[in-house]
Amino acid sequence: MTNHWIDIKNTNAVLIIGSNAAEHHPVAFKWIMRAKDNGAALMHVDPKFSRTSARCDFHVPLRSGTDIAFLGGMVNYILEHDLYFKDYVLNYTNAAFVVGKDYSFNDGLFSGYNPATRSYDKSSWALEKGPDGGPVIDATLQNERCVLNLMRKHYSRYTLKNVSDVTGVTQDNLLKVYKTFCATGTPDKAGTILYALGWTQHTVGVQNIRTSTLVQLLLGNIGVAGGGINALRGEPNVQGSTDHAILYHIMPGYNALPRAPWQTLAEYDKANTPVTTLKNSANWWGNRPKYVVSQLKGWFGDEATPENEFCYSLLPKLEPGEDCSYMYAMDKMYQGKMRGGFIFGVNPMNSFPNTNKMRKALDNLDWLVLSEIHNTETTDNWKRPGVDPTACKTEVFLLPSAHRIEKEGTISNSGRWLQWFDMGVKPAGEARHFADILVPLVNKLRALYKTEGGTLPDPLLKLNWPETFDAADWTRRINGFFWADSKVGEKQYKRGQLVPTFGALKADGSTSSLNWLYTGSWTEEDGNKSKRRDTSQTPMQANIGLFPNWSWCWPVNRRILYNRASVDLNGKPWNPQKAVIEWDGSKWVGDVPDGPWPPMADKEKGKLPFIMMKDGHAQFFGGGPADGPFPEHYEPAETPLVSHPFSKQLSSPVYKFHTSDMDKIAAPADPNYPYVLTTYSLTEHWCGGGETRNVPNLLEAEPQLYVEMSPELAKEKGIKNGDGVILESIRGTCEAIAMVTVRIRPFTVMGKTVHLVGMPFAFGWTTPKCGDSTNRLTVAAFDPNTTIPETKACCVNLRKAEKLTEIG
Repeated sequence: MTNHWIDIKNTNAVLIIGSNAAEHHPVAFKWIMRAKDNGAALMHVDPKFSRTSARCDFHVPLRSGTDIAFLGGMVNYILEHDLYFKDYVLNYTNAAFVVGKDYSFNDGLFSGYNPATRSYDKSSWALEKGPDGGPVIDATLQNERCVLNLMRKHYSRYTLKNVSDVTGVTQDNLLKVYKTFCATGTPDKAGTILYALGWTQHTVGVQNIRTSTLVQLLLGNIGVAGGGINALRGEPNVQGSTDHAILYHIMPGYNALPRAPWQTLAEYDKANTPVTTLKNSANWWGNRPKYVVSQLKGWFGDEATPENEFCYSLLPKLEPGEDCSYMYAMDKMYQGKMRGGFIFGVNPMNSFPNTNKMRKALDNLDWLVLSEIHNTETTDNWKRPGVDPTACKTEVFLLPSAHRIEKEGTISNSGRWLQWFDMGVKPAGEARHFADILVPLVNKLRALYKTEGGTLPDPLLKLNWPETFDAADWTRRINGFFWADSKVGEKQYKRGQLVPTFGALKADGSTSSLNWLYTGSWTEEDGNKSKRRDTSQTPMQANIGLFPNWSWCWPVNRRILYNRASVDLNGKPWNPQKAVIEWDGSKWVGDVPDGPWPPMADKEKGKLPFIMMKDGHAQFFGGGPADGPFPEHYEPAETPLVSHPFSKQLSSPVYKFHTSDMDKIAAPADPNYPYVLTTYSLTEHWCGGGETRNVPNLLEAEPQLYVEMSPELAKEKGIKNGDGVILESIRGTCEAIAMVTVRIRPFTVMGKTVHLVGMPFAFGWTTPKCGDSTNRLTVAAFDPNTTIPETKACCVNLRKAEKLTEIG
């Protein structure tokens, strides 16, 4: 989230798209309702009507998988009607940057496409460079290759008719949303976009979010109170898990994982440390060497020295193009290329797409270690229905896990707030939390290496590693220590003392930090800031509900990211009534600014607001994504259409997929699978339900898998409310109970009726003893940037069941 939950109350317009916030974030939804109480317009764009829709001013039903078309139409509407915030766009974005002559876009494909590898050579997407090697900027916007002009041309195809034809949204509804939200493109107003898994779980998930940045930057809604693009996380520590690198391709703090071509630290730094020619750009990632060396120092301690490149050689290196995401790991299991593994904190035999393949893949392991609170579809995979347990070769070790309330430590919420939780009760029996399992395991491996030797012992034996796990100790390690006596400002610090801020981290080995973003969260001066519960604020802060003394927020307790964009070139707020920061002539007041420099009017010392961008400007045109510098509408991997009006390229030309005998994808508009299936969570069940299905009153509230369908489709198929239904995709079948409801409506798409059905993904075969996972139906097609699967859109058929089996 660029902003935070409380800040939503400051907005003038809330666009909820790709989320059912009222049901999946019911407590936090109060801030959305506070915005409504304050006069904000609430809009819900979603395939089905829900409790969120009921609380909004209007609900707009949208065919699943067409969000880019919907928002691309809004981009076109803004540019066509000259509604963009000109001072903001011209001063703070790359709208005036000139794109190189080699860039082109032709009928759905960007320049540089290689059909043999299904990938882009992105070199032709580069910006034009001037004599100094920096970007060419045409402030007059006369050059036809200016980013704003290219964007205008790109989205000119996204007319109301074309968008309506593809999305199934009427032109009246499109205009209702566009006019309401685009009214925020003035200095005294702000709009916020809220999204969740409904956006990420698509083959164009990254570009869904990218399209929202185009809208918000055009309207000047980034960095301001009540603005932003806010990712709603449905689990307490999803933000923390990405910050600390649960993802395979990054290290903690969003530093790239080493690649094989970067064999030395110098090569790593050269490849990952941007250099700018613009003196008014902070280019904050230019500090990356400080953060990486401090991280290595945290991992290896005194073993990490300048002479050995701080033990960089001990880190694993990804091969070019290698994908180590969980879906590729499962594919390796299916191919018999993996002997064993650990599965903690996830129930893949229920939650991963194409579940039938996942279950067979797990059968190929020789050994498997799991840690769970309850038995799940994964822990009991070896004795699932239809399988002879004696024929399963996998030796399964099931460790009893502690519950989240049975441990202490920190979590990072959606708004990046770091909050400490005390242990509620001690774990029962032999149950342990994950760290109390993994630390002793590593200690055992270290002991074996010390006594028996073995291949490549250094990565384990040189670790700066504790004998026992202590949450407070690790919170301090994450913050970071001085490894040599140091001076910061006028204050002297001794070796072993805590680093006060990431600005004090060094690349010479004198500091450590396991995550630079969290440096400053526990300091010598103030102690453990995640425990702070002080509601005091200045009048300026209280006006927008900043609460800077409640817990701590990364980075450096900044509550609203890119807040230097909330002021004009002189440092005066665009909207004084909801000021985030303000320059008082000598310093900034309000939120912690994006750097201490004076405003842009100071030609020598002033800095641009988008400090994480190399050239300081927010990017309409971005050369990083694998699927294009501008978002483009592509149909889901499985689609009821054979064509669409934007181009001849039906689906993303670069989405990822597997090619095993169980990885089937239905052909476009396959008559055997004419209906679109989307999936969602439930208020009563936690994610895949592995925990909550074992809570009797929650199971009573939502006892079984169901499929929502429109009365029109139900009539067509001879199905009544409560009937058993068999659903089928090209990958498998699933049983559910029919819920015939007007919350699901037929869509008119490209002149034909397209029916959508919806199913929760919170059920499996273990509890209750009926039904099974919706993911038996979903498709294993993935976003090319993240490898997140497209579980929000696939194609199915359905029929009334004569009789349901006890277990589907």
